[in-house]
Amino acid sequence: MKRRLAILCVALLAIAASMVVFSTPASAAVGLQSALVGQESHVVINIGNEPIGNTDAGQWTGATTGAIQKMRSNGFEHLIMIDAPNWGQDWQYVMRDNAQTVLNADSLHNTVLSIHMYDVFSTPASITGYLDRFQAAGWPLVIGESGWQRSSGNVDHETVLAESVSRGLGYLGWSCSGNTDPYLDMATGFDPAQLTTWGQRIFNGANGIRATAREATS
Repeated sequence: MKRRLAILCVALLAIAASMVVFSTPASAAVGLQSALVGQESHVVINIGNEPIGNTDAGQWTGATTGAIQKMRSNGFEHLIMIDAPNWGQDWQYVMRDNAQTVLNADSLHNTVLSIHMYDVFSTPASITGYLDRFQAAGWPLVIGESGWQRSSGNVDHETVLAESVSRGLGYLGWSCSGNTDPYLDMATGFDPAQLTTWGQRIFNGANGIRATAREATS
């Protein structure tokens, strides 16, 4: 439980990828290995930021297990974070239904799965139902992205935050500033003194960052 909460506090290295497979970002991480070794207590490696969209989401399982095994065979011992397919929202439930297979691929058993909660998660039932499956199975999960709105529909961000805290799950609000969808910015012009409505909510509201975050310690 404490390990999951700590995800909020560590330095996060996201190996971004627009590819539909994980092989490229995993190779990119290998190229950065000299800078990452020795930082295992401080760095989470997110292999690919939403690398698999809505086309052939089923490839996620094989691509993910292969990437994890490549990381471990190259000597990485960091906590690995894996985003769900469907641009992180897993509405086809590929990650949910194959979570154990992916976790079993990690020889160090040091992988956390990441769900991105936007418009797919617009009701309390959609959120609690998804989280219940992971909690019942004991699978490690973080809400790796979430906002308060989405162009195609609203997000039940109040339930996302409340359920995260009540279940001891880490969450990452999106985004700091400069997003292509400005309504997701927490601050105007990267200025922490100019919080947006979303920024005020996630930093200062109930179950928000100010109320729940703890400084990471080694």
